[in-house]
Amino acid sequence: MDKSKFDEVKTGVQEIIDLIAEKNAKDAGNKLVEVSEELDELLDFAEEDEDLMEVSRYQVLLNQLHQRIVGLNGQTTSSN
Repeated sequence: MDKSKFDEVKTGVQEIIDLIAEKNAKDAGNKLVEVSEELDELLDFAEEDEDLMEVSRYQVLLNQLHQRIVGLNGQTTSSN
């Protein structure tokens, strides 16, 4: 599989992290959905075990980022 595809996912993950740092839960959530869709597409075309393991690592990371975004949403609503 073309490693540049994973580079796009990596860049998207970094954008999500930056948005979380800015406490911008809405945009971080939207970007997470976008990156998740890209990752699903990569999973559909993954043929080698190495590619499947890389996809799996990103899935775990996106899940953790999702939990952080949910936490941000909780902070936002509780402080209003």
